[in-house]
Amino acid sequence: MSVKVKVIEIIAEQAVLEPSDISMDSTLESLGIDSLGLVESIFAIEEAFDISIPFNANEPEKSDFDISSVATIISGIEKLVEG
Repeated sequence: MSVKVKVIEIIAEQAVLEPSDISMDSTLESLGIDSLGLVESIFAIEEAFDISIPFNANEPEKSDFDISSVATIISGIEKLVEG
């Protein structure tokens, strides 16, 4: 399973949507994912890929990890998985 497919599945589960409802341009906010959902998504992604995401939920604006869209999240995860 590709990183893209798995990340979209995790985000869809948090948003209570079908993976087909998630586009690369979607933002977590537009999908109805709040700050708790974001944290749960990050934990699920870390567990699925056995990685640590450099993200501070208390200060997301100070994070080096870009969560501005599904595409940027997938890109960031791919880099962490490769590294």
